[in-house]
Amino acid sequence: MSLMKTNMLVRSLSTSSAAAQLVKPPVQVFGLEGRYASALYSAASKKKTLDTVEKELKQFQEAIKADAKLKEFLMNPTIKRSLKVEAFKHLSSKTSMSPTTGNLMGLMAENGRLKNLEGVINAFKIMMSAHRGEVNCEVITAKPLDQTQKQNLESALKKFVKSNESIQLTTKVDPSLIGGMVVSIADKYVDMSIASKVKKYTEVISAAV
Repeated sequence: MSLMKTNMLVRSLSTSSAAAQLVKPPVQVFGLEGRYASALYSAASKKKTLDTVEKELKQFQEAIKADAKLKEFLMNPTIKRSLKVEAFKHLSSKTSMSPTTGNLMGLMAENGRLKNLEGVINAFKIMMSAHRGEVNCEVITAKPLDQTQKQNLESALKKFVKSNESIQLTTKVDPSLIGGMVVSIADKYVDMSIASKVKKYTEVISAAV
């Protein structure tokens, strides 16, 4: 689906024709989920409700995880689209949900895309993270890092990002690394593990025999 189709989604989520031009998100997310999220970002940006919409979507995502019946309602293709649209209209009218969030859910229900809702929410969260200047960084180490090591690591990683950006650090443990670490900063990937070097040496030796 092209930029033209994204613009069509923007028009569907906007409440007036004057607001139907696309405001591009700070980062592009591809696929159907990315197109809906881009349209939502554009609509919420014009309404100055980006933070509100993000909060509402996060809350709804938690509700999906906690409520098996809600998840079944979203995922079940045998339930008529019209019933799902009406359910979201009712939800919007009975809660303080913003019109932009309500429009998104109603549109996805109408288009039979509610099974993709969680993907759209995740794509929107990525855009909002970039909007705030957050850079996601994942560090995998052989052993858990203590608080001092984490602080030292964050200080070192800040040198890789711009002055107006902040590091959002998540850490994981993988004993198979033997030592060292694997660092992913946004789309950059650095492997500093000993295990990977051992594997490369093993492959070289094996090829030479």
